[in-house]
Amino acid sequence: MIQYSKKVMREFLHPKNMGEIKNPDGVGKVGNPLCGDIMWLYIKVGRKKGKEYIKNIKFKTFGCAAAISTSSMITQLAKGKELEKAKKITVNDIAKSLRGLPPIKMHCSNLATDALKAAIKDYETKSIKK
Repeated sequence: MIQYSKKVMREFLHPKNMGEIKNPDGVGKVGNPLCGDIMWLYIKVGRKKGKEYIKNIKFKTFGCAAAISTSSMITQLAKGKELEKAKKITVNDIAKSLRGLPPIKMHCSNLATDALKAAIKDYETKSIKK
């Protein structure tokens, strides 16, 4: 049986920033075909003092408790951060914020960071085309 920290269970049972943003500036969709987890991350980007930052962020995740918890946590870690700093959020940052993840569930943190990077890349690609 997999043991989760109390923080993982809290984020799973009461996730933050769940949902979809209408007309998002960037969308990241990632999945792991082996475990069936799929994540969508939506971002709205703002500008402050000439720097772009994540003004709003939401997620939709189909998956296990760890997948939902890591999705919730990445939104909390990224919200309000400049894009360049948000890109640097690591798997370990997420696991530490959740007070640990079982080794067999660390791939969920990878999905969360990959989804965030994909959403930022989607935004940057759209910005270049404008």
